Amino acid sequence: MTQPAVQLYDFQKRWLADPSRFKAGCIARQVGKSFIVALEAVLEAARTGVNEIMLSAGERQSKELMEKAKLHTEAMSLAASDIHEDFFADTSVKQLSISLPNGARIIGLPANPATARGFTGNATLDEFAFHQDSAKIWAALFPTVSRGHKLRVVSTPQGRQNKFYSLFTAADNGFTKHFVDIYQAVADGVPHDIDALRKGVDDDDAWQQEYECKFLDEATAWLTYELIASCESDEMPVECDSESLTDAMLAWPVIGPIYIGVDVGRKRDLTIINAVEQLGDVYYSRLILKLNKQPFAVQRRFLWDLIRRLKAVRVCMDDTGLGAQLAEETRDEFGAYRIEPVTFTLAVKNDLATRTRRVFEDRRIRIPVDRALRNDLHSVKKTTTAAGNVRFDAERTADGHADRFWALALALMAADNPTTPEVILL
Repeated sequence: MTQPAVQLYDFQKRWLADPSRFKAGCIARQVGKSFIVALEAVLEAARTGVNEIMLSAGERQSKELMEKAKLHTEAMSLAASDIHEDFFADTSVKQLSISLPNGARIIGLPANPATARGFTGNATLDEFAFHQDSAKIWAALFPTVSRGHKLRVVSTPQGRQNKFYSLFTAADNGFTKHFVDIYQAVADGVPHDIDALRKGVDDDDAWQQEYECKFLDEATAWLTYELIASCESDEMPVECDSESLTDAMLAWPVIGPIYIGVDVGRKRDLTIINAVEQLGDVYYSRLILKLNKQPFAVQRRFLWDLIRRLKAVRVCMDDTGLGAQLAEETRDEFGAYRIEPVTFTLAVKNDLATRTRRVFEDRRIRIPVDRALRNDLHSVKKTTTAAGNVRFDAERTADGHADRFWALALALMAADNPTTPEVILL
C-alpha cells in the first residue's frame, strides 16, 4: 500500500488505522481533519482502484479539499492528473476530479441531494453539519453506498438541528466514532496554544462548539444554524475588508435595485456595510464590507463611494451613539428620501429581528457560505426581561457585537419601503 509522505498526528493515525466501512469523526477546527480525509481518499483510491467521491458544503470548500488531495498525490509521487474541472450530470454544479494511474478517480463536489445520488464509489462527507438539506443528502446518499462501498463523515458541530448531530450521537448505528476536541488534538501532537486560541475566539459559544466539539442547544438562538444554512449560497461573495475590496467586486451586472444596511462601530465594534440586490422577491447579498477601527472620515469615504457606484435606492443606517454623525452627514449628502438613520430602540430591534427571521424562513435571502457571518447571525438571542420587555442582543466579542446581523437586518429594512428607483439621480 502506498504510504503517506508526511508526519501524522496520533488522532490522524487512529483514523487511518480504522478499517470500518462506516465511520464518523466529530473533530475540532483547524487541527487537520480535512487533511486526513483527503489523504485517506488518495490512499484508498491508489490501493483499491475504487472511485472516491468527496462532498463538501460548497464549491469553495470542495476546491480546497481537492487541492489537499492533489498535494497528497504529489507528495506520494503518484502520476496523477491535474485537477480537472467540468460540470456534474448536465447541471451547473461544478465537479472537480483527479485521475490516478490505476484508473480510479477522486471526485470533489458541493453537496446537494442530486450530487449525493449520482455516483458509484466510496464517499466522504466533509463538514457534514454545514451541508444544506443534510437530511435529504443523507437519504439520497446512503443507498448508493449500500453495495459494499465505504462512507466516512467528518465535521465540527453546528447545533443539533442537522443530520450530523443525530448520526454522531445515535447509539449502535453501525458507525465507529472518533471524537477529537482541541484538548485531545493537542495531546495527540497538534501544536496549538489552547489559552491563546481561547482568548482569540473570545466567544464562549463558538469556543464550546468549534473547539470543544459540543452540540449546543439552539433553543435561544433567533436564527438557528439550520435556518441560516438553508439560505447560504456558494455563489455569494464572502466578506472583504477595506484593503481587499477591488473594483471587480463592484462590477457584477446589476439588474435589480440595491439596498444597503450599515451598522456603525469605531473602536470596540465593527462597521459592516451590507449591500443586497433584489431580484423578484429574493434578496442577494452582493457585498459585505468590514471596516475595523477605521476613522469616520475613512468610513464615510467608503460608504459614499459605494452608494454612488452601486446606485443604492435606499440606505438604512445605525445612528445610535457613535453612528449619529455619520448618518446625519450621509443623509445631508444624499437626501432624506434615500438615507434613513435608525436608532436602535427595543421596538426597532424587535422589528429588525422579526423581519430578518421572516425573510430567512421564507427562503427569500441568499448569503455567502462564511463562518464569521454564520456565527454572527446565530449569536443574536431573544430574551424577556423581568419587566416583560423583549430584547434581541448578543454577547460582545473581539469580532464585534452581532454587527453583521444588524447590517443585514438594516438592508432588509431599507428594501421594505424603498424610494422609487427612477428618482435616483447621480
